Amino acid sequence: MRAAELASRFRIAGIVEFAETEHGLVKVAVSPDGAAGELYLQGAQVTAWRPAAQPHPVIFTSPASRFAPGQAIRGGIPVIFPWFGPHPTDPKAPQHGFARTAPWQLDSVDRHADGVTLALSLPPDDLALTCRVAFGKELHLELAVRNTSAHAVEFEEALHTYFAVSAVETVSVSGLEGSRFIDKTAGMQRRSPTGAPLSLTGETDSVYLDTPDRLVLRDPGWHRRIAVGKTGAASTIVWNPWAQKAAAMADLGAASWRSMICVETGNVADNRIRLAAGGEHLMATRIAVDAG
Repeated sequence: MRAAELASRFRIAGIVEFAETEHGLVKVAVSPDGAAGELYLQGAQVTAWRPAAQPHPVIFTSPASRFAPGQAIRGGIPVIFPWFGPHPTDPKAPQHGFARTAPWQLDSVDRHADGVTLALSLPPDDLALTCRVAFGKELHLELAVRNTSAHAVEFEEALHTYFAVSAVETVSVSGLEGSRFIDKTAGMQRRSPTGAPLSLTGETDSVYLDTPDRLVLRDPGWHRRIAVGKTGAASTIVWNPWAQKAAAMADLGAASWRSMICVETGNVADNRIRLAAGGEHLMATRIAVDAG
């Protein structure tokens, strides 16, 4: 569905607006009560959010990102489903599954006291997916999966959040001190809990298992804390490619790695979901910012 048709159904003047990229991707710009957000229908992907009175963006999207049909958008909050990373048996399958490049359907736009909520869905196959994104003074995302088949299904999922930061070398993540993790930069080695807040000193690609429901990202350069809450999610993934790998990524580039850190909500590896026939699963994350 094109932007003009969506606008005729869902536009709220000055609050919810629709536009298209030069390649035909539809995006929704949301601005309730001084907050600002952006979502692309491809992938149901949030690409921007900044609450009112916050001078810096909270969500990072690469300035070199491709905004073209079927191409993954680098940054924002990609919806990862039904596998995380490469497909376990098919090397030709897309990285991180099909959901992040699929064209989602916008089902409703709801203006309410706390902001604006967008509801989206993918046409059901064996698994029916719906996504709800609420923009306001906080950012809420929900991914719901319903098994419409006659057999149990296993899947992995993540809300792959790229946070904008002043300088990745100076930020820290609290809440993972007691969680074991899989170090993907060291051949998938299993690591014991560190017992300390996480600070990045080089390339990081870690899947933390059985993590708590609240983490805090501290950014002293921008004098703020970002609280990340989650429900229905046992994993947390932390990623930054660092300088050498970023320079080889055409949609990121040599300079942008310092401006972002991924702290992702998910169910990955040991925490993958097994959903019975007819069953439903809901995963959600809630992001809030305060001065720190």
